[in-house]
Amino acid sequence: MSNNLKKIIEQKGHIRKIGVIGMGYVGIPSAVLFADSDAFEQVLGFQRDSPTSGYKIDMLNRGESPLKGEEPGLDELIKKVVRAKKFQCTSDFSGISGMDAVTLAIQTPFLSNESLEPDFGALKEGLRLTGRYLSQGTLVVLESTITPGTTNGLARQILEKESGLTAGEDFALAHAPERVMVGRLLRNIREHDRIVGGIDKVSTERAIELYSPVLTTGKIIPMTATAAEATKTAENTFRDLQIAAINQLALYCEAMGINVYDVRTGVDSLKGEGITRAILYPGAGVGGHCLTKDTYHLERGVKVAGGKLDYPDGMESLFVLARKVNDFMPVHMYNLTVEALARIGKAPADSKVAILGWAFIRNSDDARNPPSEPYRNLLIGSGCSVEVHDPYVLEYPGVDIVHELREVVSGADAVAILTGHDEYFKLRAQALKRLMNKEHPVIVDGRNVIEPDDFFAKGFVYKGIGRGDKNQHPVK
Repeated sequence: MSNNLKKIIEQKGHIRKIGVIGMGYVGIPSAVLFADSDAFEQVLGFQRDSPTSGYKIDMLNRGESPLKGEEPGLDELIKKVVRAKKFQCTSDFSGISGMDAVTLAIQTPFLSNESLEPDFGALKEGLRLTGRYLSQGTLVVLESTITPGTTNGLARQILEKESGLTAGEDFALAHAPERVMVGRLLRNIREHDRIVGGIDKVSTERAIELYSPVLTTGKIIPMTATAAEATKTAENTFRDLQIAAINQLALYCEAMGINVYDVRTGVDSLKGEGITRAILYPGAGVGGHCLTKDTYHLERGVKVAGGKLDYPDGMESLFVLARKVNDFMPVHMYNLTVEALARIGKAPADSKVAILGWAFIRNSDDARNPPSEPYRNLLIGSGCSVEVHDPYVLEYPGVDIVHELREVVSGADAVAILTGHDEYFKLRAQALKRLMNKEHPVIVDGRNVIEPDDFFAKGFVYKGIGRGDKNQHPVK
C-alpha cells in the first residue's frame, strides 16, 4: 500500500466530480446515475465528436437519450440530471483534469472473427486522453470487458507514459466491470453486486467510494484487478456455456422427435438441497458485444499471465467448444429454412425470406454481432431474396432495415423469427398467410414465439428450434 497515494487522496477529499468516457449502453446509464446521487456534484460525459457517434453529444445535452428500445426510467433520468445541471456531455477531453474520478466504458471488439485478437484501439485512445489530462490523486477505473491482466499491464503503462505519474503512487487505478443487460440498464447498475478490483488497497478503497452511492440492493465485492477482470469474462463465459448446453439439447431433441421445452421443464422441476441448476432457453444464436467474445478474453488471460496450464493434451477448451455450438445456431436456422422450403417444392434461389428481428436481444436496438447477420449471409449466398424487419434498429451497415412489417412479409415464401420482440408474439396465422399470399407459407421460429398448432391449421409449414415433436408435421 502506498502511503504517498493515501496522503494525496486524503488531502483531495471525497470524490465529487466524475468523468465518464464513452457514451454508450454502459456509459450513459452510469453517468446519469452518478449525477443523480447527492454524493457527487458534477458528472461530465466524454464523447468523441465523430461522424458516427458525435450526434450523441447534442442529444444528451438536450436531455434526450440516443439509445433506442425500451430502457425503463432512462429517458426521465437523463432529463432530470440535465435540468439540474449535474450532467453534461462534451467532446473536450481536457475537462478530465478537473475530475476526481474517471471511468472508461469503451467497447473492446475483436479485430476479426478469424484472429480472435482483441481490438483495444478505442480503449488505448481513451487511456491516452485520460493520461494526457490526468491529475494527482485521480481515480481511473476501467469498466470495459478486457483480457485479464490488462488493467495492471497495458492500461497502467499507457496512463503512466502519458501522464508522467505512477499508478499506486500518484493516482489510483482499478477495474470495476459493468454487469448490465440491455433493457434493464439502470436496474442492473443499482441492484447487481459490483465487482471492484484495484491494483492496490488504496485504489480498491477509492473505487468502493465511487460506486457505493449508486447501489441500492447491490453490494461491493472487492478483489484484485486481475481477479475482477477474470470474474467478468468468466461470468459471461459460463452463461455462454449454459446457452450452448440447452442449444445442444435442443438439437438432440429435434433428432429424437421430442420437444425440448418438455425436457427442460422436467429437468428444471428437480428441486432440493444441494441441487443447483440454471437451465436457460434455446434459440437462433447468441449475439451482442459480450458473450460472443469474452470466452476468448478469458482464454487469452492465461497466455498473458504466462503460467503453466495443466490440461489434457490436444483437447479443445470446453468454453471454446460452447462458443462454437452457439455460433452454429444461425447455420441450423438456415438448414431448417432450406428443409421447410423443400417441403413445398422450393429452393432458396427461387424464394423470398422475411427475417423478423435484427437486434440480438428483444425490444432493443442493440444490433452488435446479431445472429441474424450470418443467417442472412447464408441465405443470400444460396441465391435467396431477403428482406429484414426490425421495429427498433434504425440502420445497419450494408443492410436495409424495414420498419413496416407488412411490407417485409408481403409475398414472402418464408418468415424467419430471429429476435423475440414483443411485436412478433402478436403474429396471427390467418393475417400472416393473407399477407404472404401463399398456399403453404413457411415459418421458422428461432425464439419459440408462435404456437405451432395455430399455424398448422392455416396450412403453414413450420420449423422451430428444439421442436422435434412438431418439425415433421403433416402439411394441411
